[in-house]
Amino acid sequence: MADDNISTSDLLLKSTYLETDEVVAELRAVRIAALEQRQGHTRPPRLPSRKVIATVADGLSMALFPNRLGPVDLSVEGVDYYVGYILNVTLRTLLVQIQHELHFNAGTEVLSPEDHIRAVSVTQKFARCLPQIRRLLDDDIMAAYVGDPAAHCIDEVLVCYPGIAAITFYRLAHELYQLGAPLIARMMSEIAHSMTGIEIHPGAQIGRSFFIDHGTGVVIGETAIIGNNVRLYQAVTLGAKRFPIDEHGALVKGIARHPIVEDDVVIYAGATILGRITIGRGSTIGGNVWLTQSVPPNSQITQAQA
Repeated sequence: MADDNISTSDLLLKSTYLETDEVVAELRAVRIAALEQRQGHTRPPRLPSRKVIATVADGLSMALFPNRLGPVDLSVEGVDYYVGYILNVTLRTLLVQIQHELHFNAGTEVLSPEDHIRAVSVTQKFARCLPQIRRLLDDDIMAAYVGDPAAHCIDEVLVCYPGIAAITFYRLAHELYQLGAPLIARMMSEIAHSMTGIEIHPGAQIGRSFFIDHGTGVVIGETAIIGNNVRLYQAVTLGAKRFPIDEHGALVKGIARHPIVEDDVVIYAGATILGRITIGRGSTIGGNVWLTQSVPPNSQITQAQA
């Protein structure tokens, strides 16, 4: 009886392996065909790793706010040492990921010396942006603290508010996007999207003292421009109204298609603002408004008026 049981188990196991081998072979054929069609070769260079980019974003956040996001036992005397250490490790990791992106874009067998130099340059320029990013984030955090009566202290805003987490990742990603690492930037912003439910394209331009209250469902498109002292609530969309196509029927990419929101604007929950329109300075856009035309400064737009 025992021999019969073993024989049956072996037979089942063998049949499972056979089926898996067939699936693996078919998946390989489909994968190779797709790669050849898309890129002209079957062994493309490695992409940046989303998991590694997540560790980079975390490391940069800890370097920016070591006393609140760093180790709980960090001493006052050890802050600079810790920041130097975490930056050294994180920036070296980022450098490798930038090399992967440049190598992937080039589609060559090996990374060229020029792209290696470029990766180092991008990393160094990004590092020099970090103090300015910290200053911008301080303004964002203060805007959240001042603008939300439920905030009891500034540190609470930093460690608890999903809007601040999303904005932190956005400000890091935006600099990488500007410096020539758009894929890594997009990965970083999508990591924040997964964490917070807030989607901010790294190509968007956002001014000082930006506050997203609650935040879930907020969408800010690639070519959106947002001024200073702007406040958004949950489920606000700054999106495109239409997507032009070229003579071959393909979407035209890179055109300005998202709203411009000037300084001191408040946009309440559920508002949808579409197209390359301008929301004038000091305006208030009410909840659930659907807006596809520009409004002058100091406008008060409610659902009935829109």
